[in-house]
Amino acid sequence: MNIVINKRAKGNTGEEIACTFLKSRCFTVVDRNYQKKWGELDIVALKDKSLHFFEVKSVTSHFMDKLRNSHRPEDNVDGWKIKHLRRMVETYLNEKYGESDIEFQFHILCVYMNMIQRTAKVRWIKNVIM
Repeated sequence: MNIVINKRAKGNTGEEIACTFLKSRCFTVVDRNYQKKWGELDIVALKDKSLHFFEVKSVTSHFMDKLRNSHRPEDNVDGWKIKHLRRMVETYLNEKYGESDIEFQFHILCVYMNMIQRTAKVRWIKNVIM
């Protein structure tokens, strides 16, 4: 059985799963899909007075079966993407926090979704250096 899911729907589902994952770890989601002309931040969350930016990369099981180990979701967060994410983080901090010094970290959440069994697994890549 081959289930087709469009890219935006897969992304939305992955972000919902990611938010549930974060809330179960005592994060408070403060923003989702923060957009500017030059990019987007998927999830912004708060925990222990620190701000956390999360880039969510989702893959479905039928896609993973085709690729096996030749491709990982985090491979899509390349130099170009990091450059835009860095600019988005700077913009967000300036717009929301101005001159205040707030501690922040950047992470990648890889969401592996099995659309047939309706299950998901999340892998958290912590403290990515931008």
